[in-house]
Amino acid sequence: MKKPKRAAPAKAKKGRKTSAGRSRAAPHRLTKRPAKPARRSASDEDGAKNSVKATIRDLRTKLKQAQRRVAELEAAADTDFLLDIPNRRGFERELARAIAYMKRYRATGALIVLDVDRLKPINDSFGHGAGDEVLKAIATTLTRQVRASDVVGRLGGDEFALLLWNLSGTDAKAKAVAFEQAVDELSFVFRGQHVTAGASAGVALLGAQSDPGRALEEADAAMYVRKAQRRHEPRIRLVGS
Repeated sequence: MKKPKRAAPAKAKKGRKTSAGRSRAAPHRLTKRPAKPARRSASDEDGAKNSVKATIRDLRTKLKQAQRRVAELEAAADTDFLLDIPNRRGFERELARAIAYMKRYRATGALIVLDVDRLKPINDSFGHGAGDEVLKAIATTLTRQVRASDVVGRLGGDEFALLLWNLSGTDAKAKAVAFEQAVDELSFVFRGQHVTAGASAGVALLGAQSDPGRALEEADAAMYVRKAQRRHEPRIRLVGS
């Protein structure tokens, strides 16, 4: 009796051929390679460089403009808008710098605080516009009597301060008296009346051991002592023209 043929092995062998054929066929598939970027011409590269340089020049110009603007704003913050001289903030900064210089190089100087006597009656009688004119005239007078290296500032209201270099105690006191006399000699006319205003000045000497805050307090205290001494002197004259 004949045995039946086995079909299972044949099927398995056929399957192996199929899988092998597929595996052998796979490497023949083509893979797309990325295209190479087009090479830029020399003119394109020069144009890109010029564009970068132009951007840098533009940024540098804007930076300089911004720096100038910052300097202008800082100067405005340190300047009295009415009198165009340093305000308290600006003067205190200059005083601190001066004392730092004196400590390093053993230099000397003087601080004078000057207060306008009885400016309030002028404001009350003729208005604040008249008082402003008095303050402007005093600022101009003081500035004309100091050197370019000295500093004249307004501490506020009717109070001025002067930073003077290389003065002895005797010279500083004589200078304070000269400032008082210069202000006393100023004359104004408001509403047909002649008006004069006085000033009282106090001195503090500056040197390597000075402190900005204490120097201002010392000069301010000396100014009030001087003001008390001048109370018997005429401060304001109102004479009908």
